This record gives sequence, structure tokens and C-alpha cells, in this order.
Amino acid sequence: MKLDIEFNSGAQLPMDAIPALARAAEDSGFDCAWGGEANNKDPTVMLAACAAVTSRLKLGTAVYHMLGRTPVSMALHGAGLDELSGGRFLFGLGISNPTIANWHGVEFDHPLTRIREYLEIVRSALRGDKLDFEGRFYRAQGFKLAFKPSSQGIPVYLAAFGPQMSRLAGRLSDGVLINMANPREIRRIADNAREGARLAGKDPDALEIICKVRCCVAADREAARRSLGRILTYYALADYYRDLLTRMGFGEEVTAIRETWRASGFHAASGQITDRLLDGLPLVAGESVAEVLDQVKAYGEAGATRVILPYVPCTDDVVTEIGEFIQAFGRR
Repeated sequence: MKLDIEFNSGAQLPMDAIPALARAAEDSGFDCAWGGEANNKDPTVMLAACAAVTSRLKLGTAVYHMLGRTPVSMALHGAGLDELSGGRFLFGLGISNPTIANWHGVEFDHPLTRIREYLEIVRSALRGDKLDFEGRFYRAQGFKLAFKPSSQGIPVYLAAFGPQMSRLAGRLSDGVLINMANPREIRRIADNAREGARLAGKDPDALEIICKVRCCVAADREAARRSLGRILTYYALADYYRDLLTRMGFGEEVTAIRETWRASGFHAASGQITDRLLDGLPLVAGESVAEVLDQVKAYGEAGATRVILPYVPCTDDVVTEIGEFIQAFGRR
């Protein structure tokens, strides 16, 4: 099981601080640095800066949201990051969600068909093919990269937690990216992805099963748990994660959080985060990196081949705190 870090998932780092943190992550033995995409800082810019100052660290998107770019634009981003990094780019892609669709003024419907068409265009473009695609939702005519793309191919992973999307990830991509799922749920998603791979005639054991486990390290364990609880509150308020959390057995807690938020706002809603909820989800508050890594083992046992550790700070000095976490990881 490989261990990775993610920047700007649990905290908004200054962009100019990230290259030095990426170098430190490489020196400390992290396998990959990931960047997500929502209303935070652009992952293409961030990963390009990281690629320029590292030589071994892989660089990945967890995830690019397909509704914000045309498939051709997405292929150009991927090809550029892969070339700049010397073949170290890991291409994570997701269907997005209704909230992000509204930001971009586009429809959020027929996700399976949309991602299937989108991915076909992206992968064809990355192979250097001349595009001649006419789908239900996407079309791309006449485009061809003006340069020779990487001969080794860029691994593409799909974000998924529903059974249909998980099976589609197994059929069409190199693996599945999973957010906010505990080990039992990881097993279910991994089983669905491997089933999709088998149906497509692929080796199910070759799939990457990638998950995120957010963590915070502090001498004051309760302060760390409060920081993680604030992140969890955002997820509980999102419709598309409400269903996942409910499926994992936390429907009662999610209902209480949402009702409190409607009545009294976000701070009050965060007060509804229970120990059962924190302890039952991929959120680890520890007094040391060793303690965090000990709890992460359960995700590898559940089938994860790669675990991303987005660090959630509990102080205002975000850069220093994350830097200390990276250094402590290297000394483990």
C-alpha cells in the first residue's frame, strides 16, 4: 500500500508555499502529491509548480471535475502535466456534483453516460488520435494533439462510490478513487470495481483502489478532532455525501447535523458531530504520525492499494503545521 499526501483539501495553503512542501514530501517518502478541484486553488497550476521542483514524486488530481472543462481541454491539461513531470502524472477524474454543476452553469444529469463519453474523448486525445466523436452529450471533431503524447500512457482513475459508477470505473479506467468511505465501504466499492473489470475482460487485481483518509496530528487530541469535525460537517451537508454516510449507518447523525444547520447555522451544526461519527469514518486524530499510520492499516486490509492523507490543520499556521507533519512522516 502506497502512502500519499494531498494539498489544499483540508486547508488552503498559499500557492507559493506548495512547491517547497512538495519537495519535502518527496524527500520524506510520500509516493504522490494530489490536488483536488472545487472552489479551491487550481490543481493544474499547483501540480505544474510541483512538477518543476521534484523528480520522483508522482503528481495526481483527486479529482478534476469534468463539468468545468471540455474533454479536449482536459486532455491538454493531462498531457501537459505528464510531459512536464516526465511521466509522473496520475489522472483522477470525477463526474462532479449538482453544486459544482451550478457553479459552472451546466446540467448535472445522466452521469454514467456523460462520464463514459467524456472519458472516451480524453483517452483518444491522449493517445494522439484524430478525434471523430459524436455522442449524446459530447462531440469532438478534427482535434489532434500537435505533439507526440507520452508513449507509456497516463493512468486514469474515476471517482466513485455508487455501485454503477464503481463498476464503470473498473470497466473503463485504471482504478477507482474513493472519498469519505470507511474500510467496510472500501471493500464494497472495490468489489464492484473489480466486478466491472472482470466483465470487461480485464485483470481485476491490476486495478488501483485509492482512498482518502484525512488526518490531524496534535498534542491536544480534542483540538484535532474538532478540526476534523468541521470538515465532516461540510460533507454531511452535501446531498451527494448524505447518501453515502447514511448507507454506512450514520443517517441519524446526518439528519441531526442538517436540521441544526437549517435552524442555527454551521457552527451549531458542527456541534452535532459525535464520537461515533468521527471514529467510524476516514478521519484520524492522533498525537503522532505513527498513531495515524497505525489506523490507516485498516484501509490497506480492506483492499486499498494507495491511501491519500489530506492533512487538516488545527492551528492558523497552516504551512508550518503541514510541513511538520511531512517531516515527521519522513522520520517514522
